[in-house]
Amino acid sequence: MKKKTGLVFFPAFDYAITPTHPEREERLLYTQDQVVEEGLLDFDNIKEYKPDLATPEDINRVHFCVPNIDEIVHTSHLISVGGTLTAADKVMTGEVDNAFALVRPCGHHSMRVVHGSRGFCTLNMEAIMIEYIRHKYGVKRIAVVDTDCHHGDGSQDIFWHDPNTLFISMHQDGRTLYPGSGFPDEMGGPNAFGSIVNLPMPPETCEEGFLYTLDNIVMPLLDDFKPDLIINSAGQDNHYSDPITNMKFTAQGYAVLNDRLKPDLAVLEGGYSIESALPYINTGIILAMAGMDYSHIKEPDYDPRNQVQSQHITNYLKQLKDHTLDNWRNKEAIKRKFYQSQPFHRRNRSIFYDTDYIRETQTEVVRQCPDCGGTVVIDSQADSGRDSHIKAVAIPRYACDACRKWGEEQFEKGKKEGFAQVFLQDKDKDLYLVDE
Repeated sequence: MKKKTGLVFFPAFDYAITPTHPEREERLLYTQDQVVEEGLLDFDNIKEYKPDLATPEDINRVHFCVPNIDEIVHTSHLISVGGTLTAADKVMTGEVDNAFALVRPCGHHSMRVVHGSRGFCTLNMEAIMIEYIRHKYGVKRIAVVDTDCHHGDGSQDIFWHDPNTLFISMHQDGRTLYPGSGFPDEMGGPNAFGSIVNLPMPPETCEEGFLYTLDNIVMPLLDDFKPDLIINSAGQDNHYSDPITNMKFTAQGYAVLNDRLKPDLAVLEGGYSIESALPYINTGIILAMAGMDYSHIKEPDYDPRNQVQSQHITNYLKQLKDHTLDNWRNKEAIKRKFYQSQPFHRRNRSIFYDTDYIRETQTEVVRQCPDCGGTVVIDSQADSGRDSHIKAVAIPRYACDACRKWGEEQFEKGKKEGFAQVFLQDKDKDLYLVDE
């Protein structure tokens, strides 16, 4: 059945890390040409929209930008994020059934604290869109399925303590690819344990393996979680021709995946085979979301002989299915092994911003709470050469009174502790304060 599908294009003509960097404007220009050549915009159920501009308020519901938004964020980032918000508005108001934000630069490696860019990412588009939807439309239960070849470590960080967001990442095994994370035992914080699901797949996984993982792991988890919205973090660097990864997915496979997943919203993430893959993948995804025939979508160099998956990969994915579903069914018992019952839990981390060559050391403390996601307090310092030692307090959406009280106390305490800046982010009150 045909669906009304919205498209938002933003190639970011004036933004590139370097002129020859994989993340440059050509990533989307070829897709735009393909969409026009295929006549997709001539169909009355596919409509293109122009992106809006994200505001500081939108960003501040998710991120702590150090020292501030203006020194880190380019206009292209604001328009890219704004494109996802436009897509969300069109879906939430019922103007379209679903929408695909084909925007750049990408975002899923961007974490809660932002000292610069990492993994080509500065602002986490999906996270900002989710908090925008919750703030404006009151939607609570949301699932994100990240199909980028690289583990969505930024999204995982942001959703680590969020029991109302199920984050599932399908990616190449982190032992073989940046950012080196995304293993099955990374399952979330003490108040949201089990809401993070990582599905690391071996290099050379073919279309058969991707769709097996979708059908046998992702879809059963979504059926159990019962989200009000499904978002596809639609990275396309799993393609067999991508120059920086080692997987063997196909354009047809991406279309089938979206047909079965049926996301309400899709957001372009990675994908760097800009001529031989992205135009075909994106066309397939658009047709699948619009409920139209995509059976003719094939790359010019497609060869079915290259889609024969080795038995050891098939066997591994079957074991991954059993392990993941067992973790899901027994997450409360497993949680007791990971987290003892105590008032607070601490994480110490070292984070490298590979795009900007910044090293951050971070200590995160969360209040264990049976009633909400728990207030989070972060002590963060980067070697960026500016006053970058900050304290950030995040009071979660749907916060209980006890977590709110502790967070407000930590903000007031931080003002006296000698930090360059102290931040307070209160999602329920839509409040963002900075003490300098």
